[in-house]
Amino acid sequence: MTFIESLTLMLALMYLASLSYWSGQKWGAVVTLLLSVSAVAISLYWPLALGLIIALPLALVGHKFAPDSFKGEIKNNTLREGTQHVLALSLLLVAVQYTINTVLLKQGITPWLMRPDVVDAFLPIAGGIELKAIVSLNLWDQTHPAAAVMLAAVLLTGLLCKRAFCGWACPLGLAGEYLYAVRKRFIKSELTPPAWLDWPLRMLKYLLLLGLCYIVIGMPSESIPYYLEGNYHKIADLKMALFFLTPSLITLFVFALILALAAWRRQGFCRYLCPYGAMLGILSFASPLKIRRDTQHCLIEAKGMKCDKCTRACPANIIVHTKTTVRSDECQACMRCVAACPKSAALGLGLKSGHRLGHKGLLALVLIALFILPLGAYLAGFWHSQTPDNIRMELFQVIDRVGH
Repeated sequence: MTFIESLTLMLALMYLASLSYWSGQKWGAVVTLLLSVSAVAISLYWPLALGLIIALPLALVGHKFAPDSFKGEIKNNTLREGTQHVLALSLLLVAVQYTINTVLLKQGITPWLMRPDVVDAFLPIAGGIELKAIVSLNLWDQTHPAAAVMLAAVLLTGLLCKRAFCGWACPLGLAGEYLYAVRKRFIKSELTPPAWLDWPLRMLKYLLLLGLCYIVIGMPSESIPYYLEGNYHKIADLKMALFFLTPSLITLFVFALILALAAWRRQGFCRYLCPYGAMLGILSFASPLKIRRDTQHCLIEAKGMKCDKCTRACPANIIVHTKTTVRSDECQACMRCVAACPKSAALGLGLKSGHRLGHKGLLALVLIALFILPLGAYLAGFWHSQTPDNIRMELFQVIDRVGH
């Protein structure tokens, strides 16, 4: 792991420890601290140790100067937006580091800056093939292992807490919110399509997901070892980097279309084109956590009042105020509806048994799913790419001639 990856990981773990301690669950804080210290002791890796040294006092100082963040009721929207911005900043630093590494490789210079393996998260097809290799062949790829780890981590968030990854962690979703806000400053009216058009447009992301699944599932198991050992797989991330750094006219047109879609409709890209959103939307049906409305406390049934604040707060336009359980594949568990509800006991994210999970608990669950798997994979030696820089450098010089 690079320093940025290590620091982000340790900040997440220290936040979980602080949250557990100040919520009265001191055993959770102890377990998290022991896990962090054990990871450093087992790996003896200086970026991980430095990340822990920086993150630990930040967690303690953060509580001293901002006690409401832990002891009080920090607002759901504030917590979610803060998390999105911190993760986006971390990803931006990773992107800068990876870009420098890539430029040095292209120039034939041995990189003095380490390649961050977390960028393999942008190789979903490679990650899917690697997971298929693990399940069907017990074959563990050493070229881009982080691709399989991060894909598994995102899938885990969907099984545990619906599309909370989209609502709490995805940087593309955050960028879309900013684009939508900018558009609203100039064109204030909503530009949502009619219902008869909205549903077919929503199916586009499932068609894209189907295409990705066809590539992964359609690859014969006996061909997977040859693919994983091939030159194309070794520089799949470099091909992805060139796709963004030297885009063609068609690529620029697609980017412009995506940006326009995000500005045109709130969560437009997430709703219509994102295959990750489609995948998590399907998994969300299996998640035990759902937005649930208690009719005994809701103002509609309890007092006969007309109230639709939860529905108006939902960025996905889900009709919440008439449902007892929200099962929509578009629900991102952002909990904006919960924050907007005037009766705290009327609406919440919880289990069918009635047990509810607050926004802090949901964030803790998302962070656990996203960071524990990478940490375990790193300690098990299944994170860092084993492809030497000199091999990547040689292949980079003939990258246009390297095919599947």
